[in-house]
Amino acid sequence: MSRPLLLSPAFLFTALLAPALAEEKVQFNRDIRPIFSDTCFQCHGPDEKERKAGLRLDTRETAVKPSESGEIAIVPGKPEASELVKRLTTTDKDDVMPPPKLHKTIKPAQIETIKKWIAQGAEYQGHWAFLPPVRPVVPPASQEIRNAIDNFILARLAKDGLKPSPEADKATLIRRLSLDLTGLPPTPQEVDAFVADASPNAYEKVVDRLLASPRYGERMAIDWLDYARYADSNGFQSDSSRQMWNWRDWVIDAFNRNQPFDQFTIEQLAGDLLPNAARDQIVATGFHRNARLNGEGGRIIEEWFAETVIDRVETTGLTWLGLTFNCCRCHDHKYDPITQKEFYQLFAFFNSGDENGVLDDFGGAGATRRGGNSRPIIDLPAPEQEVQMAKLEAALKTAQQRVAAAQKELPRLQREWEGKYRAELEQQVEAWQALAPTEVKSEGGATLTRQEDGSWLASGTNPPHETYTITAPLAAGSFSGLRIDALPDPSLPNKSLGRNGNGNFVLTGVEVEISAPTLTEQLVVDFKRAEADYEQKGYEVKFIVEEGAKRGTAARGKKGWAIDGPTKRDPRKAMFVTATPLTVPPDATIIVRLKHESSFAHHNIGRFRLNVTAQPPAVVKLDGGQTPENIRAALAVEPAKRTPAQRAELVKFHRANTDNPATRADAEVAAAKKKFEEFRVALPSTMVMKELPQPRAAFLLKRGEYDKRGDQVERGVPASLPPLPPGAPVNRLGLAQWIVSPQNPLTARVWVNRAWERFFGIGLVRSTENLGSQAEWPSNPELLDWLATEFVRLKWDMKAMQKTMVMSASYRQSSKVTRELIERDPENRLLARGPRFRLPAEAIRDQALAASGLLVEKVGGPSVRPYMPAAVWDETSKYGDLRGYQADVGAGLYRRSLYTIWKRTASPPSMTMFDSPTREICTVQRSRTNTPLQALSLLNEVTFVEAARVLAQRMITEGGAT
Repeated sequence: MSRPLLLSPAFLFTALLAPALAEEKVQFNRDIRPIFSDTCFQCHGPDEKERKAGLRLDTRETAVKPSESGEIAIVPGKPEASELVKRLTTTDKDDVMPPPKLHKTIKPAQIETIKKWIAQGAEYQGHWAFLPPVRPVVPPASQEIRNAIDNFILARLAKDGLKPSPEADKATLIRRLSLDLTGLPPTPQEVDAFVADASPNAYEKVVDRLLASPRYGERMAIDWLDYARYADSNGFQSDSSRQMWNWRDWVIDAFNRNQPFDQFTIEQLAGDLLPNAARDQIVATGFHRNARLNGEGGRIIEEWFAETVIDRVETTGLTWLGLTFNCCRCHDHKYDPITQKEFYQLFAFFNSGDENGVLDDFGGAGATRRGGNSRPIIDLPAPEQEVQMAKLEAALKTAQQRVAAAQKELPRLQREWEGKYRAELEQQVEAWQALAPTEVKSEGGATLTRQEDGSWLASGTNPPHETYTITAPLAAGSFSGLRIDALPDPSLPNKSLGRNGNGNFVLTGVEVEISAPTLTEQLVVDFKRAEADYEQKGYEVKFIVEEGAKRGTAARGKKGWAIDGPTKRDPRKAMFVTATPLTVPPDATIIVRLKHESSFAHHNIGRFRLNVTAQPPAVVKLDGGQTPENIRAALAVEPAKRTPAQRAELVKFHRANTDNPATRADAEVAAAKKKFEEFRVALPSTMVMKELPQPRAAFLLKRGEYDKRGDQVERGVPASLPPLPPGAPVNRLGLAQWIVSPQNPLTARVWVNRAWERFFGIGLVRSTENLGSQAEWPSNPELLDWLATEFVRLKWDMKAMQKTMVMSASYRQSSKVTRELIERDPENRLLARGPRFRLPAEAIRDQALAASGLLVEKVGGPSVRPYMPAAVWDETSKYGDLRGYQADVGAGLYRRSLYTIWKRTASPPSMTMFDSPTREICTVQRSRTNTPLQALSLLNEVTFVEAARVLAQRMITEGGAT
């Protein structure tokens, strides 16, 4: 007879309680915060100004507090009594939350999770990313592992009943490693060597070789250029070119020499503020000089300055902290505990950059002074260029010494000059004599009418390009120069000087010929010097003489003399002077042709007058005439009785208007200075940061508008994060030290999460650009915190941290996919198989060049111009060297894509096609798309077609006998 089964009371209690004990506790950070952040925080989050009904759900104390009407949003332990649950489940359209107009819905399963959380006591947690990472205990492994990463991955797989995949074959591993660490595929020889290497550390040797390769820095720099919004142009409408490639070289070098990430950060944010900053540390600050520059004429300087500083705050937040600060410029953050005031406290750190001043000489080789609109710039001459600079400086010093020696002779020469000059004063005539034309013609069909003052006014037809031919008698004697007076007239557009609709003109050529009965052929005048009393920037009168020299005469050229027609209505003068006087025989005739052949149609002079001079070329002046009255008066006084002012005026006049040793020495100094400046301007340079001597006051900007100042703010960091480190300066340097302080909970997490994304395709937190409240819960939070603490333990050693990741068995797994894995983990978040994802744009092109043998491997240097479609940037470039794009010839066609010239408003098409950003703003995470255009690009783009042809040639010549 069987005995009945007797159950003890303790056993019965345990059995009944087992389901509840097995039920997993709902975590606010993992389960609830993502729901609230997505659907509730917009109206019931940190932003006080936008908060509805006074309800705040991101903190427990406010969520459980009764409202004025007595309702309580969350009653811990009682979901049925919680107003939040009632609003989520009601069918009343007026009461249901979230409101239908927001087009946000909470799924039934999410509502059940919220109920369960409230029933369990509605326990809140601070946002996980704002809490210091705590180094977790490494879980035990049930099978062979390579390092601690595998322990965490295996523990997570076991939780879901999954097993890891076997290790990939060696050929796959070396290809994966090579592309991930260098962006280039392995060579056949490297594959063969690895496959044949049977040593236990064969794989590690490959890892170490790739990490030591100069290609490593190039691959790592690609992502960093996206963060820094690096480009070779300024952005905005004109989008003209800039020179920042030296900063790019610094980044590549910093990665290659494995600069610790904390120092890498400090130098880029505040290298100029380090004690005795080296030149390279100053160059590093180009990170924040990569911002867009607005050079448009109609810009408001104050607005542009505010936008630039705001961009630096937002870029710093995205790059290092993984936080979006964009909305904080206008109001408190809707999702994260960052107030608008705190945004402008960060703004204050970047508010005192020198945007328009000169760059002080930092004492390093090549540091120079440049100011104005160019922003602080540092010159970076190569050693051989420094030698040349020293020679040019020595030549300038020698010329200046000659000036000093020549000045000693001036008193004697002046006494001799005064005696002769007094005798000439009575017979002196005007230096410039007006021409009296006998014929004035327009080749374009315009009507030219003589005016009372002897000038000629154009009317009627205004052709796209025009030549005025003026014929006039020329007095016998000497000829040394021609002066053109451009005059305004009420009949001209804008009452200006030119015939174009905006009143401007561009004179591109001045041709002069002299004929006479006694001359066997016409005398063609060759001008050597040109001056004007006003010149539009980029359209100087010197271009007319320079173009003339190329053709033997002052002939036409695409550039010439212009006068800013829309804003200039004053008379303007330009003169053209010969090297030596020309002898004019009796009965001579002068023929002058004024040419307008620029790329701008209808830009013709509207009213003009011509004058000639017979003065020695060295003394010809634009407004030269009779001796000024003050000089006449001074000469009339006995030398001993002249005032100091009169003596100074005579010395100046004599020196400027006679051919004497001091004048010649002055010309030599001017020529030496010009050579030095031309050489200096052509030196490689880069923009850098520089702090003003006194900090600029910062203010909260209402609604983020530059001209609506609120309260003044001081520099500071968000209260939800640790304070500045003790003793840190309250400037950019202190801010940088705070960012990389081990106490900052974000920085290490952000970096390791992005490194994980680079090697495994998706970050442990999917949104690698945002670890704030709207980020998803990490797929493996313990692993994320272990990696973050390990990174700090390794003293921010980037190569060591990356080596740890790629040495793991998880990284080495085969990427073969089974039906089970597709169904249970389609995105491979749990890492039951190896990574498999599309290469970035640069690696796709570089791989084609490398496989074909076309790739030119040279580290660093200026940007290059590979094949691109004809006129690729003409529509987005009004002027400058990015218009009329011409591909390089030779090596420039086959450099790594990292070095391709990058226009900010229209990035290179082959890069854009494969999802590269424009780099107008900081971009942390590139998208990955799959479009027909990508396939068409690989089939038709010149680089890929050429690489395919060369690869085919290699197969024929190097492929063996088969």
